[in-house]
Amino acid sequence: MAALFGSLSEKISHAFAKLKNKGALSELEIKNAMREVRIALLEADVNFMVVKAFINAVSKRAIGEDILKGLDASQQVIKIVNEELTNLMGSTHSKLEVAAKPPTVIMMCGLQGAGKTTMCGKLALHLRKQGKKVLLAAGDVYRPAAIKQLQIVGTKVETPVFEMGQMDPVKIAQNAIVHATKNGMDTVIIDTAGRLQIDQELMAELSNIKAKVNPTEILLVVDAMLGQESVNVASSFNEQLEISGVILTKLDGDTRGGAALSIKAMLNKPIKFCGIGEKMTDIEPFYPDRMASRILGMGDVLTLIEKAQAAISEEDALKLAKKVKDRTFDLEDYLTQMNNMKKMGNLADLAGMIPGLSKKLKGADLNVDEKQMEKMKAIILSMTQEERRRPEILNGSRRRRIAKGSGNTVQDVNKLLNQFNQTKDMMKMFSSGKRKLPFGF
Repeated sequence: MAALFGSLSEKISHAFAKLKNKGALSELEIKNAMREVRIALLEADVNFMVVKAFINAVSKRAIGEDILKGLDASQQVIKIVNEELTNLMGSTHSKLEVAAKPPTVIMMCGLQGAGKTTMCGKLALHLRKQGKKVLLAAGDVYRPAAIKQLQIVGTKVETPVFEMGQMDPVKIAQNAIVHATKNGMDTVIIDTAGRLQIDQELMAELSNIKAKVNPTEILLVVDAMLGQESVNVASSFNEQLEISGVILTKLDGDTRGGAALSIKAMLNKPIKFCGIGEKMTDIEPFYPDRMASRILGMGDVLTLIEKAQAAISEEDALKLAKKVKDRTFDLEDYLTQMNNMKKMGNLADLAGMIPGLSKKLKGADLNVDEKQMEKMKAIILSMTQEERRRPEILNGSRRRRIAKGSGNTVQDVNKLLNQFNQTKDMMKMFSSGKRKLPFGF
């Protein structure tokens, strides 16, 4: 999986690289850098008006601002860009509203193909982890197998699904709320029908549901890969429904960032969550400041720490810290941390959350899919205990035996050992810098 906004981040970093280590900057140098940033944003499919306003705001501040004590000119300009990017995406994290009297009703809407039904399940799981008692309501009665899909999603996230077959979606929503109230459930997520394109029939139905159930939140699920076209979609839904927020899906795909950087500025509606993968756990609250840091290649340690805390116990984290400090991290530990990483997400993305680390590891093969991970586990389990604890003894003959025993090739064994060594190098960066390793790998 590619790092979020990888291409955009790389181009913006390139624009500022020319300004580094300069005590002062001329107006021309700032304008040239801003021209490169402008091109990068337009190529990322950010709305033209948004780009124009953003570049003007940054240029005005950068040209008129005194260099802060302790910062060189390039750092000062990057600080300004970071602040303006944060403002562009909403300044602060926008939390879900909670009803004064339960249940909180969340109405999910969007076009077909945006990942709405799956996102209902991801949001349900996210809320369940916070101690909420969630009910999913099957309000999409038109799309073939939509109800069955929601039931499958509900099973995956261990959340009950309320359905009444293919009857009036308004009555389904109303009865779901009654059912939730009777059974002590504090949150209802209504999966509404979508269309391949916006039409009046769809909007009329959604408006009727809104009028009858008075939802606490109306969240629009938008495919981030649409770029600035997502703004047009969001605008149409907002005109009819007055949405309360947006959830961006497929931020892990070949997205150029246009949706995330355009929606808030154009509609003044917050992005509340983003989908970053296919697993039910691949949902993150949207923090504008953290996303701005990622775009600028400055990392996102807070999100990384939150992922780690959810996946690794404090006891295990302390044991790992001791292993790193004592330089005794071995392949048995690597196997344990692979299981932890599976809970947290892709290693390339985790590395990208650590300031400067993704650049240091550029070219390293850190993308590990689940099938490859199972292969790696089989290789480690085919080693003797001594080999796992002392990988330096793995000579050619041992590697051939391990490859044969695990049903893999010697090249696969070599690749595993290379990745293990890259991980150890990563850990050395932390231990030598006297920084705590914030995640299990």
